[in-house]
Parts: sequence; structure tokens; C-alpha cells
Amino acid sequence: MRPLHIALAALVAAVWGVNFVVIELGLAHFPPLLFSALRFLVAALPAVLLVGRPTVAWKWIISVGLVLGVAKFGLLFIGMDRGMPAGLSSLVLQVQAVFTALFAALALGERPGRTRVLGMAVALAGIGVAAVDEGAGGPVLAFVLVVAAAACWGVSNVLTRRAAPPDSLNFMVWVSTVPVLPLLGLSLLFEGWERDAEALSSLDWSGVGIIVYVAWITTVFGFGAWGFLLRHHPASSVAPFTLLVPVFGMSSAALLLGESISPLRWCAAALLVGGVALTSLARPRRTPVRQRPDAEEALV
Repeated sequence: MRPLHIALAALVAAVWGVNFVVIELGLAHFPPLLFSALRFLVAALPAVLLVGRPTVAWKWIISVGLVLGVAKFGLLFIGMDRGMPAGLSSLVLQVQAVFTALFAALALGERPGRTRVLGMAVALAGIGVAAVDEGAGGPVLAFVLVVAAAACWGVSNVLTRRAAPPDSLNFMVWVSTVPVLPLLGLSLLFEGWERDAEALSSLDWSGVGIIVYVAWITTVFGFGAWGFLLRHHPASSVAPFTLLVPVFGMSSAALLLGESISPLRWCAAALLVGGVALTSLARPRRTPVRQRPDAEEALV
């Protein structure tokens, strides 16, 4: 990769890492489901008017929108609202690589080799250590919600692979249109219109800046730049930069929010990042489709 492209990949990782701190700040302004709905609303408009028509079938846009937008981000925002620290959230969410490998094996016939199985085991050990650390001083339910969010991210990764969008920015913008109404409905149902109305009526410039960051910077810019890098370089060259996300997430949370990093958390970080690296960089062995007749329809 050229130095400029390396810098861009590192910048995207930094943007995505700091995003967890911004989410933490945003939850002081908005209920979690309303916050997630606003994030996708602002990400979709006016970008949806500029990217052209969808480049994949609507079934993929809707399915990814529901799994990624409603389930993954809904669970993540609720988990963080219930006390999951920003830095730890950025770390635990990376277990999505393990879930992606597991779901890809089931749905796409991608048999994990020994290196990938070892990576999954190491990453899961890291999650176990993080759970022990969080269970000693934090809400366990919030931790479980973020792990569930990582599982939903894994499902959406497999769906996205099946969709194979030629333009990742176009795909992400159209996907962002799907979660808005379901999240608003869930917010009205579970968070109440009074709480939503109070949050919107008290909206200030800091709240606006938070929405702009999570919508335009992390979503539109982040995924657009990531798609650009993937179009110019092999995925094996670009994907390792995602390992920097928890590094930026934990360090920015420590610097900006004063979150402490215990020795157990450092151990969990080393295990999880190392395991994700092995899981992500090892090449899966593909089972021939004739041996897996259900592979193409497993997640339709």
C-alpha cells in the first residue's frame, strides 16, 4: 500500500475507535434507540440523493439494514447506556470476527483451518477474561448485550458478503435508510415519547456535533474510505487495520473519559486482538457448493 493509503486506513481506524467515546457522550443527550435512529437518519439524508440507485437487490439492503442497523447498533447503544465502558465496548465488539467465521462456515461453506480455529479460541479466551474483569466491577447484562451486538455484526458481514455490493458507500447509504423507522418505533414503545420529545427539544450544538460525527464521519466517510481502499488493495492488506480500532477506542476513552484499564483488561485486549488477527488473516477452506446444497440459501 502507498503511504497515503496507509495513512487513510489508520485514519479510518482512529475515526471508528474514537466513535465509541462519541457514542458515550451522545448517550448523555439521547435515549439509546432514538440516538441510533438519528444516526442513521442523518447518515441517509441527504446522501441517499447523491449516491444513485441501489446497486444490489433490495432483499440484501433490507436484511443488512435490520440486522446491522436495528439489532447490532440497537444492542450496542443499549449496552453502553446500561454501563458498558466505551473502551471495553470497542474491544469486545471485535469478537465479531469470530462470529463472522462461524456463520460463514455454516452459511457459505467456508471451513475454518487450524489457524483460524486457534484464532477463534484465543479471541474467545480474551472475551472470557474481559467478562471476568467486567463482572468484578460492572454490569454483566451490558457486557452480554455488546457481545450479542458483535454476533449480529457477524451475521450482517455474511449477508454483505452474499450481497457483494460493487460500491460499498452506495450500499451503506441505502442500508442506513432501513433502520430509521423501526428504531423510532422501538424508541417510542420502550423509551416513551416524553423522553424522546425532551431529548429533541433540548438539542444543543454539542448534540448536533455528536450526531454529525457518528453519521457523516464514521458512517459516510468511514465506509466510503474503507470501500475505496478495498477497491485498490486486497482485503488481506486492508483488514488488519481494523485491529487498530480497539487501540484507538481504549486509549481515547482513557484520555477523554478517564476510563481506567486494569491489568485483566490489558490481558483481554492482547488475547482478543491476537485472536482476531489469526481469525481474520487466515484463509478459510471453501467447501464445494455441490457438497453443501443449502449454502446459497442459508441466510436468504
